[in-house]
Amino acid sequence: MFTSLNSPSQLSGWKSSGGDPCGDSWEGITCSGSAVTEIRLSDLELTGSLGYLLSNLKSVTYFDMSKNNLNNDIPYQLPPNLAYLDLSNNGFSGTVPYSISQMTDLKYLNLGHNQIKGQLTDMFQKLPKLKTLDLSHNSLSGSLPNSLAKLSGLNTLYLQNNRFTSSINVLAGLPLNKLNVENNKFTGWVPAELEDIDSIETGGNSWSSGPAPPPPPGAKPLSAKHKDHGKDGNGKNGMSGLAIALIVLASLVVLALLITLLSTTRKSSPSSHFLDEERGSQRAFTPLASQELSHDLHNAKHKEFRESESFDSINIKTLQKSPSIGYKPPPSDFTQSLNDNEFASRLNSKRSTSIHAVPYSLADLQTATSNFATGRLIGEGSIGRVYKAKYPDGKVLAVKKIDSSLFQEGQPEFSEIISRISKVHHPNIAELVGYCSEQGHNMLVYEYLRNGSLHEFLHMSDDFSKPLTWNTRVRIALGTARAVEYLHEICSPSFIHKNIKSPNILLDLELNPRLSDYGLANFHHRTSQNLGAGYNAPECTKPSAYTMKSDIYSFGVVMLELLTGRMPFDLTKPTSEQCLVRWATPQLHDIDALERMVDPALRGLYPPKSLSRFADIIALCVQTEAEFRPPMSEVVEALVRLVQRSSMNVRDDLAESRRTEDSEY
Repeated sequence: MFTSLNSPSQLSGWKSSGGDPCGDSWEGITCSGSAVTEIRLSDLELTGSLGYLLSNLKSVTYFDMSKNNLNNDIPYQLPPNLAYLDLSNNGFSGTVPYSISQMTDLKYLNLGHNQIKGQLTDMFQKLPKLKTLDLSHNSLSGSLPNSLAKLSGLNTLYLQNNRFTSSINVLAGLPLNKLNVENNKFTGWVPAELEDIDSIETGGNSWSSGPAPPPPPGAKPLSAKHKDHGKDGNGKNGMSGLAIALIVLASLVVLALLITLLSTTRKSSPSSHFLDEERGSQRAFTPLASQELSHDLHNAKHKEFRESESFDSINIKTLQKSPSIGYKPPPSDFTQSLNDNEFASRLNSKRSTSIHAVPYSLADLQTATSNFATGRLIGEGSIGRVYKAKYPDGKVLAVKKIDSSLFQEGQPEFSEIISRISKVHHPNIAELVGYCSEQGHNMLVYEYLRNGSLHEFLHMSDDFSKPLTWNTRVRIALGTARAVEYLHEICSPSFIHKNIKSPNILLDLELNPRLSDYGLANFHHRTSQNLGAGYNAPECTKPSAYTMKSDIYSFGVVMLELLTGRMPFDLTKPTSEQCLVRWATPQLHDIDALERMVDPALRGLYPPKSLSRFADIIALCVQTEAEFRPPMSEVVEALVRLVQRSSMNVRDDLAESRRTEDSEY
């Protein structure tokens, strides 16, 4: 962080390498014992950016960098346990980082007076303690996200001087005392619930004239808080004690009549008895199923614990094939995130050989994709096109329409392909949720990941996307390696992917990778260039030459993309640099050349030793001779060691990494 801030002299005691921020009384640092708990560096004329390893500051609860001259994007990773975050009055650009959505203890957030742009994502579901939110004086646009309504403790909200559009109805139920939405592009009406709060500023918008429409049927009445705002000191707007007593008495009479009526109906109606009996049987069944399932879950977790070792001496060989189980259950951290029913379905899916994906009708998919309209096309590969399917309930899916000409004599039946793919379950693999086989159309239906592909993030960035940080790139490499390891070494029979490339690595909302297009290797027999220029291993002169080691080579090319930000083959580059592997391989062990190769979008924010180790792994994967390339389990092991030595918190399923001094970098 000190280096990223351009090593400012005003931070007395700070050092770029070594030192003790607690024992040496660094400027602006407060500690509890040996743990840094507060960083207060406001109004010190600091320049530069914040750095890239702030997520390691797990004890920091107060972080104030306001009133400086900091710029670039706000980092993806911020101290995860903050209660107070103030980055206001700087020159930060980019968008609001999604990692803020995980700060469940956050009470104060001020990002005002910066140059932040783009739309707010639905990132406020898990911030019940947030009391003050200031996003004013930026260039934020679009409508307010629905999750703002989840901020049950919010009493101060400043959104003025942005470009927000649509209505502010989502704010109606919040317990606000102060609200400023001036100088935006809001439309509609100011909700009546907000008109009585202590301080409200709404000028400079495009509010509708005339009376507001009545609330929709069934709308909730004003909260008690907002009704109380209208009272004066004498409670003139309140109800008298006599009125309250009469209402209570009338309610009791009505309740007594209802109870009498219901009890009479139950005695005389056999159908109601059967209904209660059915409900009773459901209640009796649920605890039994839950107990049985929890027993299975406990056994599964216990087995995982016995098979695993600490990451200080990690041995990925524990992920060996089991002769009795064709598919290994997902890691225990993944099963923990599932509820009982979901986990039961996952267990059952591995014990059965039948098809588990849901059948979709052709008519259903035609409607959801607007009859496979060009506007719904989100990708096109060598075996077919992918369309976005949108449903009225908000569900969005990705539909891969396989070219019908690929189903020739000698190819496996589509049902066989579905049966095999549907058994694949891994947190880093895109889940198959359904299929369609009607009237000569064969389609695969997958979960839709809104962040798109790694290719789009690296090579097609726009004003609304941010460059991937170094930590995120390592996480993507490790997650993808685990997915390939699962296909190669855990599944039985194993899969050769044959199509590993950045467009087939999708990213979820937290930028974790999901490998797609697996299980379709048979369709790639038509061409030896299915991967596209730059991804094919040297031995792949014909389709039958593909092996697991060919997948390793393609994965190494993806790692090169993560390192350099370059495309695998780029005709816009000089001739000697057009093929990424040929250009990069001779330089992977030259530290000076390596630093010149790094993606400029990283702005130098990476640990040099981590970069060097990353390059070493790439060099092993893209070797010309296939027999010298390591198996994917060794690649995973090497990436895990890289994570440990660089003190990166890449995933929650990694053990707590050792503390390393700055000299380790």
